Amino acid sequence: MRERDDEWTGLMRSAIAGDSAAYHRLLKAVTPVLRAAARRGLARAGQPVDQSEDIVQDILLAVHLKRHTWDVSAPFAPWLFAIARNKLIDALRRRGRRIFVDIDDFAETLPGEAPAETASASEVAAQLQTLPARQREVLQSIAVDSASIKDTAAKFSMSEGAVRVALHRGLTSLTAKLREQ
Repeated sequence: MRERDDEWTGLMRSAIAGDSAAYHRLLKAVTPVLRAAARRGLARAGQPVDQSEDIVQDILLAVHLKRHTWDVSAPFAPWLFAIARNKLIDALRRRGRRIFVDIDDFAETLPGEAPAETASASEVAAQLQTLPARQREVLQSIAVDSASIKDTAAKFSMSEGAVRVALHRGLTSLTAKLREQ
């Protein structure tokens, strides 16, 4: 570990002095280590590790853009790993707290979709007859005859607001009655 840090520090010092070959060797040397660290960090956070390459690219870009801030008298690895940690945290924050579970693993244990409860047409018609006449007429006009609120208001000499109120009350009452059964 110490040898690796010394090697990276020497390569970074040469790179800052203008040696592009040293910079290339440095990036080539740190990339697999950064990739492994990103994969471990994602796995610990319960995230898919296939996103690690994006994080590695973010780290390398940050190193390139901020290399002038590195203190040449300090070791390189702590500076690099601080950037790596921050880029991993940034990536996890962008993703939010999500847990990925393959639904195929649970296909046989999940119950099928429950059939929707429906009332027969005769039940609805019977309950419709128990509503007050105005609510029944409005419901019949809008729900069965597909008339608009405006047309229903004109048909029964009501305001559109009164039609909406009658429709809402009729639907609420009809729903309550059908749930009782």
